[in-house]
Amino acid sequence: MTNLRLLTYGPVVRWERLFEDLEGQLAAEWESERAALESEGERLRLSRVRLHDRLVALAGAGAREPVAIALADRSVLRGTVEAVGVDFAALRLDASAGGLALVRAAALATITASEAGLMRSARPEAQLANSGLAERLTLGFVLRDLARRRVPVRIHALWGDAEFGTIDRVGADHLDFAVHDAGAARRREEVRAFRLVPLGAIAWLMLERGESPTLL
Repeated sequence: MTNLRLLTYGPVVRWERLFEDLEGQLAAEWESERAALESEGERLRLSRVRLHDRLVALAGAGAREPVAIALADRSVLRGTVEAVGVDFAALRLDASAGGLALVRAAALATITASEAGLMRSARPEAQLANSGLAERLTLGFVLRDLARRRVPVRIHALWGDAEFGTIDRVGADHLDFAVHDAGAARRREEVRAFRLVPLGAIAWLMLERGESPTLL
């Protein structure tokens, strides 16, 4: 190999140029090998990243990445991810809809965002920057806060129509729900039905404009 390369320098060998050429080749090979190692390392890191981590990176004032979230009940919600808990995400809906949606993580179908936003959400520094108290909260904990403060909600179940009402109490895996008209207070004469709703049957809950859980 070296002899063939020497011929290209003519009868008068310019050793300095030859060494520079060889150094350049070695440097290029090293950079190629380093890039390959980094790429393999990045693939290994990404193999450990959870959907929860990506949602955390999309959350917070520093991100403000508009997303469209498709859910198992065929709803499509558009807005920005405001907070992420253990088993849910809080989505601040865009101006046309307003309000806050509490989306159960198990009901997520797809999340659509810009290519840059999705790439940014895969970076570890973005996931760490937006982590906080909300990340340790469960949906049940948040719903108990709403029940305590009598905040009205609209429940969108995986099956059936959405219903408006007030959460009376929350168990380990279910809630008691008093169904009444939007805008009406939770009074017995206003309640049309009392339902026991498994948390696993809920796709998402809608809080009216201006309402928000205390800790989010």
